[in-house]
Amino acid sequence: MKHRFSLALPTGYRVQDVLAFHSRDAESVAEQVSPEAIRKGMLLGGVPVVLSVALPKGRARSVACEADAELPRARKVPPALAALIEAAARNILGLHIDPAPFVAFAREDALLGPLVVRQPGLRIVQSATVFEALTWAIIGQQINLSFAIALRRTFILQAGRQHKDGLWCYPEAADVAKLTVEDLTTRKFSRAKAETLIRCAQLVAAGELDIEERADNPIPAICKNLLAVKGIGPWTVNYALLRGYGYADCSLHGDVAIRAALQRLLGEESKPDMARTEQILQRWQPHRTMAAAHLWASLADRPNESA
Repeated sequence: MKHRFSLALPTGYRVQDVLAFHSRDAESVAEQVSPEAIRKGMLLGGVPVVLSVALPKGRARSVACEADAELPRARKVPPALAALIEAAARNILGLHIDPAPFVAFAREDALLGPLVVRQPGLRIVQSATVFEALTWAIIGQQINLSFAIALRRTFILQAGRQHKDGLWCYPEAADVAKLTVEDLTTRKFSRAKAETLIRCAQLVAAGELDIEERADNPIPAICKNLLAVKGIGPWTVNYALLRGYGYADCSLHGDVAIRAALQRLLGEESKPDMARTEQILQRWQPHRTMAAAHLWASLADRPNESA
């Protein structure tokens, strides 16, 4: 069952940022990336979906999207599922945060200004769903990027489902909740990481942990509830806010790559510690998410340090 739609693109949209983020796993089982398109597999509302986005060429102002949802008995994609699909497309294209306010804010900043000038139009590309962002944040805790990517691939194969066209779909909470700790620890996950992933999924699947942002469940409440889950700390919450919600003011002071980028900018022999990093990042409130994007981009020649 196909659902077709298009999304408007802003002036100066940087296709290369989207390509770089979604092609970080050369052996990806859930994404296929080419210069012309991105195909992303995901479970949405229990339905295996492959989203195809035809990437723009030149100065195109819109992008065509098509989702193939496995709904054999339906005549058309239900509105609720269509809304989830379109939200996922906006996320993976990085359309949630408008970078212009941050550029105006930081252009003259003595420390970050030169980076902003060199990276006009830089955006935060998100995961397709909040749950994907949260699990990706847990997987990436305290390990380098290349190992995290390999674990993510294993995680998808263990908990996801395969679409009829062969692409694997990133799992939802109900799928992960069915795993045992041994399903992951026998595949290079630490016990603590496996337990946190499954614990979080079980809470979400049971409705005990609400991760959907709404008027009655704002970001501060979500943060508080996430921090109450064993194995989830401030870095994980802030990274999930950035990749899952497109929250504009995430403080990634615990991120090794952010600290490495600041070390380079400051010209110092060692990375600033977390307390000093947090203090430095405060100068860019309420735009710390975009500040993180520019700091990560400054480490492009050190891919294993960039999140």
